[in-house]
Amino acid sequence: MRQTYMAKKNEVERNWVLIDATDVPLGRLSTVVASILRGKNKPTYTPHVDTGDFVVVINADKVALTGNKAADKMYHRHTGHPGGLKSISAGELRDKNPRKLVELSIKGMLPDTRLGRKQFTKLNVYSGAEHKHAAQQPVALDITEII
Repeated sequence: MRQTYMAKKNEVERNWVLIDATDVPLGRLSTVVASILRGKNKPTYTPHVDTGDFVVVINADKVALTGNKAADKMYHRHTGHPGGLKSISAGELRDKNPRKLVELSIKGMLPDTRLGRKQFTKLNVYSGAEHKHAAQQPVALDITEII
């Protein structure tokens, strides 16, 4: 009788992937990165085990926002004090803190569980072209072929 393969935590092989976000729409970038972080691109994907790879995203400041999202899409947070609702548009956030924009988008596509929080720790986002993970020898992934 054939049984479905279930990956075990100590059997998972993790690789490093380098993605250049230059002129890539934010949502398309986020779905690909979230899929790699979860391990859905591998044949050994198991929903309850972290089978994903490490991802390094560079040039986050050059990510594309299609349509009027730069002006219309708003990100909200609350300070916890009365009247403490703070809002910022996606365009302003991209100019002020592009790492946060990409991280918020990817985090929203991961599960809201302990496993999702663990998978999110494997994400490294840099606003420029320089990153400090050269020793891990990340494999460059051309995202334009996927989307």
